[in-house]
Amino acid sequence: MENFKSYDELPLVLNAEDLSRFLGVSKGTCYSMLKRKDFPTIRIGKRLLVSRDKFLEWLDKNSQEAA
Repeated sequence: MENFKSYDELPLVLNAEDLSRFLGVSKGTCYSMLKRKDFPTIRIGKRLLVSRDKFLEWLDKNSQEAA
């Protein structure tokens, strides 16, 4: 499976596999992110998801804090 090349290629709702492909980290790391209190997770049944827009906002906010 190929990695995403741009934000526009991301699905509207991302799962751990999508996040893994986009960030280049393991799915386990992504599941840990999805379980964080400050991460904008959507829970549908047992599935942990995040909307593309909320993820990109979170990524931007956390990138600025780390810089």
